[in-house]
Amino acid sequence: MSDQVENKTSELEEQNSAGEQPQSRLRWILIALAVAVAVVAVPLYRYYSVRESTDDAQVDGHIHPIGARVGGTVDRVAVESNQYVEAGTLLAQIDPRDYQTALAKAQGDMEEQEALWRASQADVPVTFETTASRLSDTEAGVAEAKASLLASQKEAEAGRARLNAAQARVREAAANSQKAARDLDRMKQLIAKEEISQQQYDASVAAAESLRAAEEAAQAAVSDAEAGIQAALSRVAREQARLAQSEAAVQAARTAPEQVLAIRARSDSVRAKYERAKAAVAQAQLDLEYTTIKAPVSGIVSKKSVEVGQTVQPGQPLLAIVPLEDIWVTANFKETQLRNMRPGQKATVSVDAYGGRDYQGHVESIAAATGAKFSLLPPENATGNYVKVVQRIPVKIILDKPPDAEHPLRPGMSVLPTVFTR
Repeated sequence: MSDQVENKTSELEEQNSAGEQPQSRLRWILIALAVAVAVVAVPLYRYYSVRESTDDAQVDGHIHPIGARVGGTVDRVAVESNQYVEAGTLLAQIDPRDYQTALAKAQGDMEEQEALWRASQADVPVTFETTASRLSDTEAGVAEAKASLLASQKEAEAGRARLNAAQARVREAAANSQKAARDLDRMKQLIAKEEISQQQYDASVAAAESLRAAEEAAQAAVSDAEAGIQAALSRVAREQARLAQSEAAVQAARTAPEQVLAIRARSDSVRAKYERAKAAVAQAQLDLEYTTIKAPVSGIVSKKSVEVGQTVQPGQPLLAIVPLEDIWVTANFKETQLRNMRPGQKATVSVDAYGGRDYQGHVESIAAATGAKFSLLPPENATGNYVKVVQRIPVKIILDKPPDAEHPLRPGMSVLPTVFTR
């Protein structure tokens, strides 16, 4: 009985040891798998945790639209679509004859205004000198008129004095003549009675005649003195009128500064018209130059829509020039990818057109706003039902070296950029 029990116990022990061996083997297999996963996952994590990629990216560049700056009929188109042109190359020519005529007319108007301006400039010093000389002459005329008036007034005073003296002599001569006439009457009576001699009577007659002549002479002197006074008063009136005229001329001459200012203002007005005509010539010259349309930069002619004989209007687009030397990549990364992205970080750009060919570059800048903010109709999150959407922000990537001639990059090509954030 004890032997049977021992046999069963040994059998059970053998069965337990046989069951533990597979479990131990499975445990070691799992451990090995975990180690292998860790060995692979850690490098992969380290590799991808420092890289940010996006397929929402494309090659970008400058596109220079060329439009007409003046209207007219196109005489010549010197380029074809997809043609490479250097800066300054003739692209198209608009009929310049109308603008040549306008330039000639503007130049004629400018020359006319310039001549008027030169003449008005000469008027200013001439007017200044003339008015200054006139003022000096009129002031001298006033002084002369005052002196003549004073002399005439003195002469009139002297005439009045002579008149008074002549009138006094007339009164004296009249009194003497009357006395002589009475004496003669008495002599006539005495001579009739023969109480006096004939000689005494003749002397009385002669004395009476002499005194009567003296009275007449005195009266003639009074008349002459009155005539002299009238002449002197006339000269006084003339000199007063002359003085008034001279003083008025002085007042007029003293307005010389105002006259000079008026002449100068007219000259400035003519000069302004000349400057306006000069600006019109410059504008006409520019319009004539605008009839020749040249390439502002070197590049490929694209989107050509101009043809010979076409009538174009100012501002009408004619073609575009795309320079292939100055290009970059615009990558629209998700906002969650920008946590560690900074300007200056290295980047690689894989180009789909060349089978994934890689180009080396670096982050030049990060846009200040999301692309949605610059869209034609930006979202209004404050209205309606709000749904959170991960936004994208443009990142500009510059290539370290320009593409080679065999693999040029053109704006719009799809690329896959990868930025190394560490």
